[in-house]
Amino acid sequence: MSTLEKLAESVLLPAFGGTSAPDWVRRRIGEGLGGVVLFGRNVVDDAQVLELTTQLRSEREDVIIGIDEEGGDVTRLDVNTGSFVPGPLALGAAGDPSLTTAVAAALGERLAACGLTLNLAPCADLTLAAEDPIIGVRAFGSSPTEAAEHVAAYVTGMQKFGVATCVKHFPGHGAAGEDSHKSLPVLSRTEEELRAIELVPFAAAIKAGTRAIMSGHLVVPPWGERPATLNSRALVDILRGELGFTGAIVTDALDMAGVVGSFGNNAGIPAASVGALIAGADALCIGGQAFEESLVDAITAAVAEAVRSGALPEERLAEAARRASELRTPPVPTPVRPVDLSLGLRAARQAIRVQGDVRLTGPALVVDVESAPTIAAGPMPWGVGQYLVEKVPGSKSLRNAGRDEILAAAKEFDQVVIVTREAYRHGHVRELLESLGDLDFIHVETGVPGADPGSRPRIDTFSGSKVSMIAAAERLTT
Repeated sequence: MSTLEKLAESVLLPAFGGTSAPDWVRRRIGEGLGGVVLFGRNVVDDAQVLELTTQLRSEREDVIIGIDEEGGDVTRLDVNTGSFVPGPLALGAAGDPSLTTAVAAALGERLAACGLTLNLAPCADLTLAAEDPIIGVRAFGSSPTEAAEHVAAYVTGMQKFGVATCVKHFPGHGAAGEDSHKSLPVLSRTEEELRAIELVPFAAAIKAGTRAIMSGHLVVPPWGERPATLNSRALVDILRGELGFTGAIVTDALDMAGVVGSFGNNAGIPAASVGALIAGADALCIGGQAFEESLVDAITAAVAEAVRSGALPEERLAEAARRASELRTPPVPTPVRPVDLSLGLRAARQAIRVQGDVRLTGPALVVDVESAPTIAAGPMPWGVGQYLVEKVPGSKSLRNAGRDEILAAAKEFDQVVIVTREAYRHGHVRELLESLGDLDFIHVETGVPGADPGSRPRIDTFSGSKVSMIAAAERLTT
């Protein structure tokens, strides 16, 4: 491998499959690969993650080992159990930035114990558009100033243990009505609106000292037709020049349609990689998918060829490599400990909002009505049923039951609880609730509440985390 190819490879952060590193990943790390990003498919538990990161670090001590761990509905460490902390929207609802700092510090300590150096979180996006299909509970709220306080608090807590935060998705995804995993969203804002709304939490993150910021795959018309990841106006003029960010710019996954759509699937990832570096990105998150070595070869070759042709100045690539290398600092040495739910439960309880009388007077029927998780979240354990049945003997839990099954089961109980996740966004859930007619039930909503929660007794948790589900079960019984 030439010196130029090694330089190109030093900015790459690919993903892979399995709970141990493939031979090619280990070899490439030893040869200078920038690092890797872990996802739920790479996780069994904390002890296994530590074993995996130790394996990777044995190839090169200063490898970047990232993870996409937001807490709440987007969790990798707790993909098999549900998160031990509520997500950002719940922390925003709790309304205490010092609590957000404490939760982020607990998460940062756990990531450090697992040997991770970079966390692709938190979201500095805002929850602004009802039709937004991808942010929702991942944001701290809709108020730019309030969200900014929590983003800064999160950065402070997480980085206490040496794990770099990567605040995302610049310049802000929450007002876009499309999912950049599937298409190219357009953020219809003037530059004045951006400065007053979307950019406020990012400015707070920079002031708090975040070591990385992630570019979003979305178009801002005043900045041109290219998505921010491929747009030097966004990354150089605004993020660095206007906002003064000096850390590493990490791309969102380069396999997403929002950035490769014009190039065409895997063939477009090398081209998108070159384009992102030219635009000012420093570390390239290759994807949420598990890729093979051949794709890394193709990206490395494309970047090296772009330098040779003059399309990508070598000094720009060297600058990107230098900034990416600043994310290699190992975390604070911390032992792996049993997961403690107490802090997360405190935050989840404080976040809950109640409408009407939601207290159960005896055994109840609880129905968990699932809706498909977002691509960012992926499948994980969800629902209040198991926790309510544990707390109230004689209760019955159903999952994804139809109208007739619910009405038949409800005859055996004086009270019914229906649990949903963003019911307002999912037609089949709305239709089910409407089809229940005059059935009296308590509604537990675990996502963004929606514009009109109705008049039924209701609990809003603002998160689908394990602790939020437990907190909802507690609130029903106290």
